Amino acid sequence: MVVIMKEPIQTLQEWINESQRIVFFGGAGVSTESDIPDFRSVDGLYSQKYDEPPETILSHSYFNRWPEKFFRFYRDKMLYLDAEPNAAHKKLAELEAAGKLTAVVTQNIDGLHQKAGSKSVQELHGSVLRNYCTRCHKFYPVEAVKNDPAPVPRCSCGGIIKPDVVLYEESLDDDTVNTAIHHIRQADTLIIGGTSLVVYPAASLIQYYRGNRLVLINLAPTPYDRRADLVVTGKIGEVFSQINVN
Repeated sequence: MVVIMKEPIQTLQEWINESQRIVFFGGAGVSTESDIPDFRSVDGLYSQKYDEPPETILSHSYFNRWPEKFFRFYRDKMLYLDAEPNAAHKKLAELEAAGKLTAVVTQNIDGLHQKAGSKSVQELHGSVLRNYCTRCHKFYPVEAVKNDPAPVPRCSCGGIIKPDVVLYEESLDDDTVNTAIHHIRQADTLIIGGTSLVVYPAASLIQYYRGNRLVLINLAPTPYDRRADLVVTGKIGEVFSQINVN
């Protein structure tokens, strides 16, 4: 008997139709279609030339030792405040509004999921939109960092205003991780998109998924492709633009 395989998009559509507790786990590739560069592609930050590698500049120790150089890079390469949500962000917000998606777990720090209308968003690596004083812990909007003419933005108390993002050498927030794990454990479908799944510990969270509908959507192969129940090769926004929300 010849078994005719369905098209990946058709299968994805059917699984979404049948699901009630979808969780989406996304990486930098979700925002590249909003013109925010990722790190590891040909045009990503890791491929660009700086005095030090981006992963060095965006580290806790570098921030403490050379805050002026940190903020020069950060303001130039990490803030894309004019970016708008793309088809992926919007479709995920629609799925949540329809009661089919319970959470977005994201490695991104741009806030585009919330801008698209998503409410249940777990930001594993924080957000550029939140900033706080390292001395008195007063919170500041992103404009306090972006528009401050001083090389290093400072609070009224004199402390440095630090972006509420997880730098290299820093740990993920326990509450955020535990909430993400809870949603992943309860999911009947886990969709992973726009991530190479090589950044740990974030990538390790998918081991908590207990279902049998693991979907990977990415332009390039990932280490988890063989574990997936469905692999869709393509841009995440272009894939989701073909999905209807019932």
